[in-house]
Amino acid sequence: MEDDNPKDTIRGWWASNPMTYGITHGGTEYKSGHEKSTSYELGTREFFETADQRFYGWNTPLHTPQDKFGNLFDYRQFQGKQVLELGCGMGCMAMNWAKKGADVTAVDLNPVAVAQTRRRFEIYGLTGNILEMDAENLNFQEGSFDFAYSWGVLHHSPNLKNALDEIFRVLKPGGATGVMLYNRDSFLYRYTIRTLEGYLHMENEFLNPLELASRYSDGGREEGNPYTWPVTKEEIGDLFNKFKEIRIKVLGTDIEYVLDLALPRLGSWIFPRKLSRALGRRWGWSLWITAKKA
Repeated sequence: MEDDNPKDTIRGWWASNPMTYGITHGGTEYKSGHEKSTSYELGTREFFETADQRFYGWNTPLHTPQDKFGNLFDYRQFQGKQVLELGCGMGCMAMNWAKKGADVTAVDLNPVAVAQTRRRFEIYGLTGNILEMDAENLNFQEGSFDFAYSWGVLHHSPNLKNALDEIFRVLKPGGATGVMLYNRDSFLYRYTIRTLEGYLHMENEFLNPLELASRYSDGGREEGNPYTWPVTKEEIGDLFNKFKEIRIKVLGTDIEYVLDLALPRLGSWIFPRKLSRALGRRWGWSLWITAKKA
C-alpha cells in the first residue's frame, strides 16, 4: 500500500469505523437472534452495555465466573499498580481494569476512541488517564508501568516492532505484557482471506498479501481497513526479542464461525464443540503473547 501518511489514513479509517461490534463495522445498530434490530446513540450507557455484551459474547471461553477475561488477566496482582492499554477502542477492557483497582492509562491513535473511552469512564464514575497517542511513539518515561497490554490492535500498526519496543521501554524492570495479534496460520486467514477472497474470488490478481489481509479482516464487509498484517508464531521471537519468558497461546474463539462459513449448516455437525475447540487451539485467529521485561 503506497501512502505518504499511513498513520493519518489508519487514524481516519478507525475514526469513521470504530470498533462498536454492531451489525456493520462502526455502526451502532444491533440484533440478537430473530429479534428486531435496535440502534443506540454512540456514547450512551445503553450503547456501551450493548457493545460490551457482544464483545464478551465473542470471547466467552476467556472469562471466569468472577472476571471478564479472567483467564488472561490477573487483575488482583495489579491492584493499585500502573497499567497501560495500547488501543483502547470503546474502553471496555480499560473499564474492567479500573473497576478492579488498577491505576489505568489508556491510549489510542483514534480521537473517537479516546473521546468514547473518556465518556465511558465518566458514565461509570471511573478514574483513568485516557490519551490520544501513537503506540510507536509513547510519550511516557522509561519504566512507567507494571503491566502493559493490547487487544487486537498492534497488527494494524505499520511498524509493529517499534510498538513492541516501546512497550518494553515504558515497562518497569520485571514488568509484564500481554498482546493479542491476529494469526496468519489460522483457519480464518487461510480460508476466508487467502483462499476464498484471494483465489476463488481472484482478488490476488489485484491485491498483494498485505492489501488482501487488510481489506478482508476487520471491516471486511465495508471493504476493510487500510492496514492489517497478521503474524505467525515463528515471527514472535524476533518481534519480542527484548523480552524474556515469552509464551504464546492460540485463542480459537472464532473457529465455530469459520467452520460454519466454510461448511454452511454442516460445520457444527461435522465438528462437534469439543473437536472444534481443539481445532481452535491450533488454528484460531488470535495469538495471545505474554512476556516480561528482564
